[in-house]
Amino acid sequence: MIFVVPLGRLSEVKANLPDATPSSRFNPALGTFLLLIGLNLLNFIDRYILPGAQPLIQHEFHATDQQMGALTTAMFFVYMLAAPLTGWLGDRFSRKPLIVAGAILWSLATLGTVWVHSYWTFYLRQGFVGIGEATFSIFAPAVLADFYPERDRNRVLSIFYLAIPVGAALGYLAGGEMGSAWGWRTPFFVCAIPGLAIAALYAGFGREPVRGASDHLRETADRATVAGLFRNPAFLTASMGLATLTFAMGGISAWVPTFLHRVAGLSVAKSSLTVGAITVIDGIAGTLIGGWIAQIWLRTNYRALYLLSFWSVLLTLPCGLLLFFGPHAWAVPSLFAAEFFLFLNTGPLNAAIVNSVSAPVRATAISINLFCIHFFGDTFSPQIIGAISDRSNLSIGLGATLIFLLISAVILRAGVRCAPPLEGRIPNIV
Repeated sequence: MIFVVPLGRLSEVKANLPDATPSSRFNPALGTFLLLIGLNLLNFIDRYILPGAQPLIQHEFHATDQQMGALTTAMFFVYMLAAPLTGWLGDRFSRKPLIVAGAILWSLATLGTVWVHSYWTFYLRQGFVGIGEATFSIFAPAVLADFYPERDRNRVLSIFYLAIPVGAALGYLAGGEMGSAWGWRTPFFVCAIPGLAIAALYAGFGREPVRGASDHLRETADRATVAGLFRNPAFLTASMGLATLTFAMGGISAWVPTFLHRVAGLSVAKSSLTVGAITVIDGIAGTLIGGWIAQIWLRTNYRALYLLSFWSVLLTLPCGLLLFFGPHAWAVPSLFAAEFFLFLNTGPLNAAIVNSVSAPVRATAISINLFCIHFFGDTFSPQIIGAISDRSNLSIGLGATLIFLLISAVILRAGVRCAPPLEGRIPNIV
């Protein structure tokens, strides 16, 4: 691993690395990277077990669509409130113990599902899960940004965020298949014990890189201060573009298995299997292809991260329209196309957010971003869609997501003009 840092920080970097052999120079970033991927994977498996098993849980608790949407709202509401404090801590203290503590809390809350026998107990469980997720979801991109320079972060984060589609697919499958076979509580054990194991491994082998060790862009007031973040157009457009996009993605992910079950006539297990298969195929292909296109595009246009994100959202719109309001026979193919285009921006848009700020406030910026994407995004969208569905039908409820996709495309197109120039490519290979 090659680190290029200001001379004044060279001694700090050496102090954080093992003996300078070829293999040991590689291990700190790679080992931490893999452990963070593991935590992120389990996080998304756990998150998507609920929509995969949603009809089963709804039947046991005799809950309305709005109440089922509120379960997702509960987790993200707590997550959203915890995020600003978590970001503040991450910019002032070592992130390693914070990541370990959050992973343990999240794993124990997931394990506690075995004692859930009422709707409101499940609701409370969701809140504790949100507190745990508000740690490694914030610190992981900041830690990886300190290992890799600006032009490589799109590639690194595209690999890191493969955990989203793979975890979502496994969550859907576990919720639908295992829930149908052995009861809906069983799938949650898929995450709890491995989560505790990875927390222990991270405590022993995870590394804390020097803050800003791989930054090359100049620290300015709008990039390196908390007040400046609210005057930073690159950060604001990327964050709000992702927030409105997340409203759509959160609502779709929470309700699309139920949509296929209710509207397209698939069984609970088959709808979860279908969504899981589509998500894992599209997620891996879309995330990797989107990251690859953006990485090539960056060679000739430093605005590529914003441009690719804009086109990703714009191309999703007609697919979503056909999915929700087209012939039922087209539901599955339309979902396949829509998810592929949605996943194209995963790495580029997150890399744009990380690159828009400097190391002194990066964790805080990521926490503000997470607050925005959940407050304006998926905290309330499942419940809103459920409420619309209770008063009309699920197609109209999900159709509301198309409005937010259009708003996202407009914001991201405006962000193209604000993209920061990327300078000084330094090779740094995962």
